[in-house]
Amino acid sequence: MKKDINVLIEKLNAPTKRERLSALKDIIALEKAGEIEKPVTGTSVNNHIHTIYSFSPYSPTKALYMARKAGLVTAGIMDHDSVGGCEEFVEAGKIAGMDITCGFECRVSIAGTSLYGRRLNNPDQISVAYVAIHGIPHQKFAECEKFLAPYRAKRNERNRRMTENIARIVAPFGLTVDFDADVVPLSQNANGGSITERHLIYALVKKIIAKYGKGQPVVDLVKNDFRIPLSAKIEGFLLDVDNPCYEYDLLGALKSDFVAKFYIDADEECPPVKEFVAFAKKIGAISAYAYLGDVGNSVTGDKKAQKFEDDYLDELFEVIKKVGFNAVTYMPSRNTPEQLQRIISLCDKHDFFQISGEDINTPRQSFICPALEKPEFAHLSTATWVLIGHEKAATANEKEAMFSDIANGKFANLNEKIEYYYKKGTDSGNFSKK
Repeated sequence: MKKDINVLIEKLNAPTKRERLSALKDIIALEKAGEIEKPVTGTSVNNHIHTIYSFSPYSPTKALYMARKAGLVTAGIMDHDSVGGCEEFVEAGKIAGMDITCGFECRVSIAGTSLYGRRLNNPDQISVAYVAIHGIPHQKFAECEKFLAPYRAKRNERNRRMTENIARIVAPFGLTVDFDADVVPLSQNANGGSITERHLIYALVKKIIAKYGKGQPVVDLVKNDFRIPLSAKIEGFLLDVDNPCYEYDLLGALKSDFVAKFYIDADEECPPVKEFVAFAKKIGAISAYAYLGDVGNSVTGDKKAQKFEDDYLDELFEVIKKVGFNAVTYMPSRNTPEQLQRIISLCDKHDFFQISGEDINTPRQSFICPALEKPEFAHLSTATWVLIGHEKAATANEKEAMFSDIANGKFANLNEKIEYYYKKGTDSGNFSKK
């Protein structure tokens, strides 16, 4: 009996990893048998795909499937405070014959540097920066989990208090939100996943829709009662009761302004920046500062216009170089040409490896990063294959990592490293698809 492709796609988000991977195997088998069409991949890459292990509509298996279906030639998992989905993502890549990269994102305290007291790339709090670890050697997932678990536990203490703040704010409107009953079940907390501010707001979103339905009553609640401004575009989404992305659009509308109403500063859950960089080096991974830059019109729809690092960018680069970061990651679609020209110039000046990827955590977002197709950003697509080469080499032998002491002694400069690990990454059969 022929298996229903729609049923299989739905099972990619099944409750267990075994079910999800089994469904992917069945889909690939149907492709090989010629019963369904195989996706056509191009040259596009994306190293920053979130999954249910932080916040996303996609399991690791479904994230890879959706990336492949969209035409990506390779994809990277990037969850907040979690590597819980990495092993599944690796296995899904093997099943689909797709090269992948693994990393995680977290927030660090910038205390002990001259940047303390500044707003960096975090919209919600000064002196705290978003950073990433890319290219985790696969034998180091357990070590990453050991590093992250205590910070997630501290984060959940604050999550509970913030949920209580939300409950107090929305009580006058007949709404209730409880951390254990409403927030935790939306997460993979029991399986090594993190709970983020998005989970808290998503729990509220579900309560709003349950009480108010969709359309005008929700718009009135957000604008008149919560006093949150809505752009014409977002208001149009929320007035459309048939909008398939309704919950995520409402979440995005609330996140840009509502977080400030309930936010409690992160403290003990943020490792010191020097400890974070030292950990990345210890496991043979690549540490990266995530450049945001002053925001005008947010590409993701959940960040308001706000100033970030641009006023002191030269100093920031000097500090992150001194601390020991290996790379800077940025998203071309999020910044102006002037910002991008400056960030590239500073990366070149300070010899930083440059990485990119579009933040994927809602069903409305495209897995394809059109900006990366532009000639001026070809180095970012190249960097993905460098990451793949590094990850394969470091998984085979962590001493062969791109920024290991051995590699630092073997290569005269960053360009030599890029050339070497690019070749390692592109030696796989998958690169021929380019």
